[in-house]
Amino acid sequence: MSKPADQPPPSDMEVDAAAEEKPLVRFSINVLELMREAQMQHGLRHGDYTRYRCALPDFLPDLSTICPLRPPVMFMTCRRYCTARLRRLYKSLKFLHGRGKYTKRNITESTVTDVRFLHIVFYMAERAWSHAMEKKTAGPNAQQRIYMLGRFRKAVKWATLFSHLCSLKGDSRTSLEAEAYASYMKGTLLFEQEKNIEAAMTNFKNTRAVYEELGKYGSIENQLLCRQRIEEVEPMIGFCSRKLGGSALQAHELLDLEKEGPAYDLFKAKIEAVLSETRSQQAASMTEFSWLGRRFPITNAKTRVSILKESVPADKKLGIFDKIFSAYHDARSCIRNDLASAGNAENIRDELNGLDKAVSAVLGFRTIERNQLLVSIAKSKFTKHRDEKNEKITKPEELVRLYDLLIQNTTDLTDLISSGRDKNKEENTFIQEYELKSLAFRAERCFYLAKSYSSAGKRAEAYALFCHARSITDSALQQLTNSPDKVLLNPTFFLLITCHVI
Repeated sequence: MSKPADQPPPSDMEVDAAAEEKPLVRFSINVLELMREAQMQHGLRHGDYTRYRCALPDFLPDLSTICPLRPPVMFMTCRRYCTARLRRLYKSLKFLHGRGKYTKRNITESTVTDVRFLHIVFYMAERAWSHAMEKKTAGPNAQQRIYMLGRFRKAVKWATLFSHLCSLKGDSRTSLEAEAYASYMKGTLLFEQEKNIEAAMTNFKNTRAVYEELGKYGSIENQLLCRQRIEEVEPMIGFCSRKLGGSALQAHELLDLEKEGPAYDLFKAKIEAVLSETRSQQAASMTEFSWLGRRFPITNAKTRVSILKESVPADKKLGIFDKIFSAYHDARSCIRNDLASAGNAENIRDELNGLDKAVSAVLGFRTIERNQLLVSIAKSKFTKHRDEKNEKITKPEELVRLYDLLIQNTTDLTDLISSGRDKNKEENTFIQEYELKSLAFRAERCFYLAKSYSSAGKRAEAYALFCHARSITDSALQQLTNSPDKVLLNPTFFLLITCHVI
């Protein structure tokens, strides 16, 4: 029986056909979620770029077994989060760079046989970006700025490679997200270089367009992440658009850009520079300060700029009030210096004293606004019960202390306004309004003091205080009704207090 003839080896065309029949593996990465999780868990929630680069990894091996001659602390101090993450990826993929002498190994299309290779390129971009942002937030000098721009260029290089590899090895969504990530990095570099603002705006618009599309699909969490990213990019587009158009940004528009997060740290310094320039221009045309129908001339340029810092609207944020207080304290300091150098010039001293009184009155007015905001925040937590978040609730005693502050604030403000010899109609109306507000604050204080006694089981004392609060409210309402002038205080305010007491 003859043996069958040996089969001829497959030709090259057959080998290529068999390779083509093998399905191409497409990797999937939720780039935005990966970035947010890494950043928020390692320092960027509080704007700490150093921690993002220097945080310890989730898993730290026994370093004494790696190098017993060096204490582990030396490794901990030099270990950065992104670098530690990269090291774990290198070791898990056995993609090392030699021992002793460094051997460069590039990541190309043929190298990417595992999704972790894409993670390597991503964390290389994140490490370079976070290093640049760390230098930027520290206020770099000329030499450090050159180094910072170099790190931004490195981030763009790795982000571009990440986008290219994802387009070849990733699915359609991964490719699109990587493209948006690379566009954001390019826009950041161009924005910081200030050479091609139009190209920076184009890249930011591309990023926004991608996340607007991705935000229409997927889970609620994904849509929320996309919405947050769009809100971060929008101010940059607006800033670039204004810069290209040549129109000056108004103070309240710049204030709207001042938020929190990594994206906003890019142009904080630019916003401050533009705000300072705008205030200087406005200060050149500002000659007087108006308050309660009186006008006070301002000759000191520093005083004008300090007062103009308050011209942005206080949109019920505590941080805004801190800036306002700082600005008015600076203005008062400038006025006091002018008073010290005024000598015996009575006219100048009278004008400066009047200006100092007006600025002090506005400072007291803003202090009352701030404390009323604190009261509203405390009241919102007063009726709450401890929920799953274990949020701290407000005790009646805390509200009593806040109302003590408000009563003292209104007393000081009315005393300051009343200290003038001849008061005009606006000042009299203002004094009457804040005397009624003081009664309202006293009624509210009495009401929450009664609540405190009631929670302590002292029912008789609580009842007496409730009755006293009702008496103060009725007295304030009677004064408001009999007032010959139109007071700006809303009568509904007192009616709400009456409902509290009832």
